Amino acid sequence: MKIADLYIRVSTDEQADKGYSQRSQEEVLRRYCELNKITVRRTIFEDHSAKTFMRPEWQNLLVDLKNKRGQIDLVLFTKWDRFSRNAPDAYQMINTLKNLGIEPQAIEQPLDMEVPENKMMLAIYLTAPEIENDRRALNTFYGLRRAKKEGRWVSQAPVGYVNRHDERGKKYIAIDPPQAKIMKWIFEELAKDYILLNRFLKKPMKWV
Repeated sequence: MKIADLYIRVSTDEQADKGYSQRSQEEVLRRYCELNKITVRRTIFEDHSAKTFMRPEWQNLLVDLKNKRGQIDLVLFTKWDRFSRNAPDAYQMINTLKNLGIEPQAIEQPLDMEVPENKMMLAIYLTAPEIENDRRALNTFYGLRRAKKEGRWVSQAPVGYVNRHDERGKKYIAIDPPQAKIMKWIFEELAKDYILLNRFLKKPMKWV
């Protein structure tokens, strides 16, 4: 009977929605192991991004696997993007595990690594989430730029103002009376200094 560790990951920047929640992943993985007569040694829960393998729980797992070489057969997860969202790092980690005699496998996207063509499918599984992340970041960037061009304030309101939104949900900034008085005084004092400086600069210079 094969022995497996279950790896469950939901990053802090992901919404723990259906199919991504830790509980949902664990239920699916344990059911898979029961049906395939696989013994579960331990379950690892991770809440870090899959952009790199420098994740606390994964690093602890890797050390444990090295110390118990030959005792573990599988590291199971639901999908390949739970394992990694960085193709080059993923290939390197797969080789590391292979050298330890361990097979990483996504039960919902199973791949036989002995079949050369499956490496192409693995690349798609790994890069698709990465592309999705990049596209989402670009859309956010262009959305913020468009909002600024339209005169909308898209970040934290400056001192003297407060963030608000109208009945249609459109965001804007409104004057915050307590702080606004202080800011008004500051600008008035700065204006006085600016006027005095201009008067000084306009005076003819006297050479000694």
